[in-house]
Amino acid sequence: MSNSSLTLNKDARGVVTLSINRSEIHNAFDDVLIAELIEALDSVENDSEARVLILQSEGKSFSAGADLRWMRRMADYTEAENKADAMELAALMKKLNTLNIPTIARVQGAAFGGGVGLVACCDIAIGSTKALFCLSEVRLGLMPAVISPYVVRAMGERPSRRYFLTAERFNAEEALRVNLLHDVVEESELDTAIEDITKNLLKGGGCALTAAKDLIFAVTSRPTTDELIEDTAERITKARASEEGKEGLNAFLEKRSPNWIKD
Repeated sequence: MSNSSLTLNKDARGVVTLSINRSEIHNAFDDVLIAELIEALDSVENDSEARVLILQSEGKSFSAGADLRWMRRMADYTEAENKADAMELAALMKKLNTLNIPTIARVQGAAFGGGVGLVACCDIAIGSTKALFCLSEVRLGLMPAVISPYVVRAMGERPSRRYFLTAERFNAEEALRVNLLHDVVEESELDTAIEDITKNLLKGGGCALTAAKDLIFAVTSRPTTDELIEDTAERITKARASEEGKEGLNAFLEKRSPNWIKD
């Protein structure tokens, strides 16, 4: 898939790279790009050969958030039109957050507003030392509403209370401290760091990775009740009985690589 705003490429391993190509406006997004991103993620989710998604952007910035031209149009929208716009962005964030394969954000530069949401929705986020972050909405008389479930979940309540309210810019080291990023590396080492993470992900069974991601959502913020304990027991029971589970266990016992690892 390729158009003026996005490119989507898959290598022989099933690693999909989704690139935003709007560097001239710092990869800001509007309603058209949001729809294109949803379409691209749908195609990845429906691709049985896709194993890992890397979300990246061309140019100096990861994403400046909302396109100013789009924001000017929104100023004249009716309440119903604004609601529809917000729901479309919400659909994008939900789709990225719950994608059925592991996702990695490659953050090479500034991620502002909704760009922070994209980072927070990815399973793993690796940033360069040049990455910069800002939740600037309050300075526009707005709030980071649609992205808030994902950003607060990533960063925690206390840092969110600061950065949602002050709209301060914070650097990659601070993003690492508040868990928005998992690792920070020099820009020249960014691709190597992403490749190392990707190789580790590819060692896991495809069904197991999907199930493990779903498990995280199932247990997060839930009390350890008898119902939850039974749910987790049922999940591992099904995994052990699955073809992938049997293959993985036999490969381990036989001291060989499982059949999903392509040597």
